[in-house]
Amino acid sequence: MENSKVKGVMGKTRNVAVWFWKDIRSYADVKGDLESQLDIEQSIRSGVSFKGSQLLTLIFAIFIASLGLNTNSIPVIIGAMLISPLMGPIMGMGLGIGVQDFTLLKRSLKNIVAAVLGSLVTSAIYFLISPQYEGASQLLARTSPSIYDVFVAVFGGAAGILSVAAKNKGQVMPGVAIATSLMPPLCTAGYGLATWQMNFFLGALYLFFTNMIFIMVTTWVGVKLMGFRNVVFQDERRARRVQRVVTGLVVATVCVSVYLTVVMIRKNVFIEKASAFVENQFVFPNTQVLSHKEYVEGNTRHIDVTLIGEALPKDSLQLAMVNKMDSVGLGGTLLTIKQGFSVENGKELDSDDSGQFYALMQNEIAQRQEEIDSLKSIVSLHKQFSDESVRVSPEIKVLFPSVKDIALARMVASAVGSDQNTDTIDMMFVNAPAGMTAADRRKLTEYVEVRLNRKNIHLTLNPSGFPWPSRK
Repeated sequence: MENSKVKGVMGKTRNVAVWFWKDIRSYADVKGDLESQLDIEQSIRSGVSFKGSQLLTLIFAIFIASLGLNTNSIPVIIGAMLISPLMGPIMGMGLGIGVQDFTLLKRSLKNIVAAVLGSLVTSAIYFLISPQYEGASQLLARTSPSIYDVFVAVFGGAAGILSVAAKNKGQVMPGVAIATSLMPPLCTAGYGLATWQMNFFLGALYLFFTNMIFIMVTTWVGVKLMGFRNVVFQDERRARRVQRVVTGLVVATVCVSVYLTVVMIRKNVFIEKASAFVENQFVFPNTQVLSHKEYVEGNTRHIDVTLIGEALPKDSLQLAMVNKMDSVGLGGTLLTIKQGFSVENGKELDSDDSGQFYALMQNEIAQRQEEIDSLKSIVSLHKQFSDESVRVSPEIKVLFPSVKDIALARMVASAVGSDQNTDTIDMMFVNAPAGMTAADRRKLTEYVEVRLNRKNIHLTLNPSGFPWPSRK
């Protein structure tokens, strides 16, 4: 009885699990959403051609992308990505390999080569006749391909072929065009060609090549996964040869991308560590860092530091900092320390250093002016006190004949051992050898307070050892 109950419970559990699994699989099942092979092929084949309106559209997209890169405008660049028809022949190559239609593959390859050459020539002409802004961020961003660009191209290509094959097209293709970024690298390569900067040309061209290869491969894989039938007339030897070539290109591209990614990561780690080193170690009482730059040139790592303020011993500073760099894992880095702003070897400060120098000098001038004004106020106060002492001396001599000398001073009194308990006191020292009655001392104090418009003047009579003028 108990066994039958257990079997019943297990059976129900198994049925629920099977139902649950089928329900989950139904969400991932795309077969019911796909169009027929004929319709999908027709959609891809129609985008392979580069004649008439599509050619003009490509040219317009090239100019728009070049303008966006020239002005460093992201919205303009995105617009060019949406307009560009480059996805068509690339997906055509993937379809041609997938169904072994080598006529389509040859036509797609011919059209993409023509599109690349046209894009390079057009963008190069544009940058030859237009103002060029060196080092714009949108240009630089398309000259450093990495493994991350491979992932973007793979997932973008997968979304692209699925969008073409699905009955509900949605708005996938515009997003794929933006994500995979085919047009801007070509325009950047054209910029490198126009200005003869091979790092721009080769880096951007490799980025385009990476995107193209993996969009093509994901289209090929997608076609195979969707079970497309091959063309009637097949050439198996030729198909295997093409597949080997494409596989070799994929492996080579991935290897280069991995290498470039490792180089990029190492460079970023170095720059972060070197920047922290400068900020933590270049701390001096009367000298500060005006600017610092960390970069890698070839196989050499560089740190350039410009100091402002009191000049430091160059050789000992260089030696101390090099030893510290060894201890924090920056050994072998070429450290260049500049002090002062004189022109050396015909080189002047660059614009960034000049701007920072000007700002620091303005701040320094303002601080010095505050110090000067404060010192002027103190000097004026002391001069006023000394002038008043000289001015009232003849009057005191008449009113108080027993007084021989007088001295006025403003003094700061401080409790020993405490920086907080201090006070400012107006003092009057009096030399009266015959002495003064308490009444005369009070009258003298009141007279000086009224005469000099001051309050709480403290009188000290006949201080011992005071260097009075009458005694000299």
